[in-house]
Amino acid sequence: MSEFRVSADIGGTFTDLVVDPADGPTFVGKVATTPDNPARGVIEGVQQLIPNASEINFFVHGTTVGLNAFLERRGERVLLLMTAGSGDSYSIARGNRQTLYDLQYRKPEQLVARRDVHEIGGRLAWDGEELEPLNHDDLATVVDKVKSEGIASVAVCFLHSYAHPQHELEAGKILSEALPGVSITLSHTVAPEWREYERASTAVMNAYVAPVVQRYLSSLEQQFADLGMGATVHVMQSSGGVATAEAARDKPVFTLLSGPVGGTVGGVSLAKAMGRNNLLCVDMGGTSFDLSLVIDGSGTATTETELEGLPLLMSILDIQTIGTGGGSIAWMEGEGLRVGPHSAGSQPGPACYGRGGKEPTVTDANVFLGRLGVASLLGGDMTLDLDAATTAINSLADRAGMTPTALAEGILAISNAAMADAMRTITVSQGLDPRDFSLVAFGGAGPMAAVFLAQELDISEVVVPNFPGTFSAWGMLQTDLRSDQTCAYYSPTQSVDLSDLEKHYQALEQEGAEALRAQGVADEALSFERSADMRYIGQEYSINVALPAGSQVDDIVAAFHESHERRYGHGSPGAPVEFVNLRLAAFGALVRSDFEEPGQGGGEADPVLGERQAIYGGQELPTPVYDRLKLTSSHSLAGPAIIEEKSATTVVPPGWVARVDDIGNILITREGSQ
Repeated sequence: MSEFRVSADIGGTFTDLVVDPADGPTFVGKVATTPDNPARGVIEGVQQLIPNASEINFFVHGTTVGLNAFLERRGERVLLLMTAGSGDSYSIARGNRQTLYDLQYRKPEQLVARRDVHEIGGRLAWDGEELEPLNHDDLATVVDKVKSEGIASVAVCFLHSYAHPQHELEAGKILSEALPGVSITLSHTVAPEWREYERASTAVMNAYVAPVVQRYLSSLEQQFADLGMGATVHVMQSSGGVATAEAARDKPVFTLLSGPVGGTVGGVSLAKAMGRNNLLCVDMGGTSFDLSLVIDGSGTATTETELEGLPLLMSILDIQTIGTGGGSIAWMEGEGLRVGPHSAGSQPGPACYGRGGKEPTVTDANVFLGRLGVASLLGGDMTLDLDAATTAINSLADRAGMTPTALAEGILAISNAAMADAMRTITVSQGLDPRDFSLVAFGGAGPMAAVFLAQELDISEVVVPNFPGTFSAWGMLQTDLRSDQTCAYYSPTQSVDLSDLEKHYQALEQEGAEALRAQGVADEALSFERSADMRYIGQEYSINVALPAGSQVDDIVAAFHESHERRYGHGSPGAPVEFVNLRLAAFGALVRSDFEEPGQGGGEADPVLGERQAIYGGQELPTPVYDRLKLTSSHSLAGPAIIEEKSATTVVPPGWVARVDDIGNILITREGSQ
C-alpha cells in the first residue's frame, strides 16, 4: 500500500494540493475554492487525488479561515478582562500615526467595544508581589454576562502577567470551570511580552477568531476521519513551522498567515537546492500578491506585525501583501483606469471563467492578448471563454475611449506597476538592492507576470520553480513542527550573568520540548534556536538577534550592532545595549523527501504544443507554446515563448531566453546575458 504526504493551501480562487508519495514522483492538483465552506474544497481535492484516504500518513493545511474571519469581521463577540484601573488602555491604544498628513485618517477600529471591557479587581506588582488578591466577585459578574448574553469567547489581560501570570491562571481556572464550551484566552500564553496594549490586542485577536477556527478544524478532522484517514491534521503557522490541529486550536492567532508563509518556506528550500542565497519570492494568485525575501539562505522574520492597524506580538515570517491578483477587476474612476483591489474571486471569477462575471480582470487581459490560452488552465480541464473576455475588455475600452488592445495591455501595466512598487517596499526601502536577488515567481498567475516585474526592477534572473501554481502548498511539506517560547529579560549587556542567561534558555528549551512532545515528537527529533530582542538603552523598540548556544557577551553585542546596521543603515558601536526578551524556537524534525527533478519526457520528445498569436507592446507576434514536462536542459527558448503546465503558464517575452536547470526549474534571463 502506498503512503502519501499531502498539503493543501486555500487561496481566494483555487485550493492547491501537493501529494508526495513514498514510492513515486510528486504530483499536484487544483480545485475551485468553496468560500461557503472551505473544508469542502479541501476534501474534494484530496478525494480526486487519493481515493483511499487511509493511505495518507501526513497532512498539513494552510488555512485562511481565521484571517478571513478577521478581515470580514465575522469573528465572535469577545469580552476582555483587564486589571482594575487599566480598562481604557485597550480602547485608547497608541497615539502614533503611520500617515502623518492623511486628512482622512481614521483610528483603527478595535475588535472589542469599550462596553465589553471589564475591569477585574486584584493587582500584582512588577516583581510579582500580590498587592491585592484577585476579586472573585468581579469574575462572577463576568460569568453571569457570558451566560445571559451567549458570549463564546473571553480574553484576559492583566498587568505584568507576561512575567507573573498567577492572577491570569487563577482567573482562567475559574472561568473554564464556570463556562464549559467558552473559549478562554490568557494573554501570557499567546504573547508573554511587555507593552500591555499590544499584548491585549494579540489576546483579543486570538479570542476573536478562536471559535471560528476551532469549529473549522474540528469539522475538517471529522470529515477526514469519515473518509478513513488516520493521520493527524497539521496546520501551517505564521512562523513557518507547523503544529497539530489540536495545538492550533489553542492558539489560532499563530495561523493567521499560514497560507502565504508556505511560499517563503519553499523559497528557503529552493535556495539551498539551487545554491542561490538571495531570493525575492513573489506569489501572485487570484486575489492577492504576496512578497517575501530569502536572505543568506534564510527567510526574513519579525516578532511583531499589524493587521489593519491592530498590533500582534508573535513570531512571523515577514510577508507583504497587496490586493493584486489574476482576478483583480479593472474599472474606471473618472477618466482614469484602475485595477483592483476588488477581486472577482472564484465565484463568479473573471469573465473568461464563464460563470457570469462581466467585468474585465487581469486574467481576462492575458486571455485577450493571447498570453493565456483557452485550454491553459488545469491542463485543459478548465476551458476559458475567449468571447466573454473579449466582450468584457471591449466594454471597458469603449468607456475609456481606448482600443481594446491598449486597454488590455494597460490593465497589465497598472497591475505590474502596483506589484513592482510593493517589491521596492521590501527591498529598496530597506536598503536592499533588488538586482542582488533572483526573482522566484509562483502562484497561478505569477509566472505570467514575472519577467515584466523583473524588467521593472532591473532584475537579471527569473526562476519559475517546479509546480509554480502550487508552490506554497509544496513549501508546507518542507518544514518541521515548531513551538515558540518567550520570556522577559531586562538586563544591560555589561552586567548580564551568562549562567543566569543560560538558566533562562534551558527553562525555555524545557517548555518548548514539552510542547512538542505533546504533539508526538520524539526527543531525538528535537532541536532549538535561540535569539534575543535587544536595543540600545533609551530606545523604545528592539530588534531580534540570533544567539547561538555558548555565545559570549562580546559576541552578542557585536551581533546586535551588525544587525542594527543592516536593518537601519547605521549603528552606534560603544553605546550601551540591553536585553528585552529571550526567545526560543523549538523544532520537531519531520520526515520529508529530498528535492528532486520531476519526471520529464526525455530529450527526444517534442515539447512544442503548437503556436498562437500573442501581443507584446502592441505587436501581435507568432508565439510557440511548449509543454513544460517535455523540456530538458538541452532546450533554450528565445522569446516570445509560452510554457504551459497543469498549475501555471509562464510567459517569456521578446528579448528574454528560458532554459531548464538540473532540478527542473525554468531560468529566464535577458538575451546575451548567459
